[in-house]
Amino acid sequence: MTITQLQYVLAVAENKNFTLAAEKCFVTQPTLSMQIQKLEEELGIQIFDRSKKPIQLTDVGVQIVEQAKNIVNESGRIKDIVDQQKGYIGGEFKIGIIPTIMPTLLPMFMSNFIKKYPKVNLIIEEHTTEEIIRLIKNGQLDAAIAATPLNEDSIKEIVLYYEPFVAYVPENMDAYNKKEFEVEDLEHNIDNILLLQDGHCFRHNILNLCKAKGLSNENHFQIESGSFETLIKLADEGLGMTLLPYLHTLDMSERAKQKLRQFKEPRPSREVSLIYSKKELKLHIIEALKATIAGVVKGAITFQDVKITSPLQQKK
Repeated sequence: MTITQLQYVLAVAENKNFTLAAEKCFVTQPTLSMQIQKLEEELGIQIFDRSKKPIQLTDVGVQIVEQAKNIVNESGRIKDIVDQQKGYIGGEFKIGIIPTIMPTLLPMFMSNFIKKYPKVNLIIEEHTTEEIIRLIKNGQLDAAIAATPLNEDSIKEIVLYYEPFVAYVPENMDAYNKKEFEVEDLEHNIDNILLLQDGHCFRHNILNLCKAKGLSNENHFQIESGSFETLIKLADEGLGMTLLPYLHTLDMSERAKQKLRQFKEPRPSREVSLIYSKKELKLHIIEALKATIAGVVKGAITFQDVKITSPLQQKK
């Protein structure tokens, strides 16, 4: 049994296809198939049920894959230990970022990080918070940037910044005439608030903010979208108002900024953190990321008096 064979097994389990798995592993399909077959012969069992399309794991295969993840992940930590000892900041580093943070934060720090740490092969992936938690636990991500707190015992969180919510109010709404918002003001516009679709933690931030004030339940929100840009366009059409994260408002046109309304202090906000497994060994790269992001965000976000809302979906 070899680490390479286990890596091939994991690739097939993930892609449910030998050809795709071979491409991901940069080997030919016959080579990958032969190595997996040799492992199955050595163990005296079938890991995959090849009669099904797509390929499925057998019952024992499910258990083997779970153990293989641990073995492959732990084997990779040997090099991490050596790099840490040498103070070497380089190598592959996979980081996940949630969709409501990726478009604004990534351009702010990516260029600076690459220039300062050219030996780090930073692989950026966009995932929902739920996916990020799973991938970190499985060792498929080294770290992630997400809204916190997540209340996961196996995951460590380093707060990067606090990002206030900002109301975007079209001119046809009475709320447009207010210079500054209070959370209670949402009550008068609760049936006209446009939200992101389910699956976005920013949606849960807003729902939890409203629920904390006893303002609403999810049935009030009728129009939903997958992006802030669409929500803004819907608001411009007079279909309602929406709430945006502060960084998303920085590059808006001056005309659009006239529709923005800040909340009174303490401003409802989300906590954005760099998160990673407590078993993670690439702490030198994590520290480099933290320092780089903190350096660029420091000038953009200077809010101190904030009130954090949870990104977790509350049970009904």
